[in-house]
Amino acid sequence: MPPEKRSLMILIAGPYRSGTGDDPAKMAANVAVMEAYALPIFRAGHVPVLGEWFALPLVHLAGSRQVGDAAFNEVFHPIAERLLEHCDGVLRVGGSSQGADMMVTVAQSLGLQVYRRLAEIPGCADPHQPME
Repeated sequence: MPPEKRSLMILIAGPYRSGTGDDPAKMAANVAVMEAYALPIFRAGHVPVLGEWFALPLVHLAGSRQVGDAAFNEVFHPIAERLLEHCDGVLRVGGSSQGADMMVTVAQSLGLQVYRRLAEIPGCADPHQPME
């Protein structure tokens, strides 16, 4: 495949816990906001991923009883950091989030592309971008 047609793996990073007071419904809504970007990225020929897709099942398996406990902290951000080692870039979405900002910092340290808008991703100049 020519470089301009190469499929990219892009981590979608946004708030998960920020502003939720650890309310499960609000955290699920934050995941839904991030997931809204996944299909346009996929349709552009890329592989979208969320750290939450990997972290949340592992957090459960690690025995976490509540968000922020030791088992949660053992897995949640570390799995996203490991995932970034396999990604080509990060799409930073949503509002304030220390965790999402940390993913951007890690991505930059790995030399990955950081996107701030869906339209910056090759092939994603889609006028139907999810609301930010």
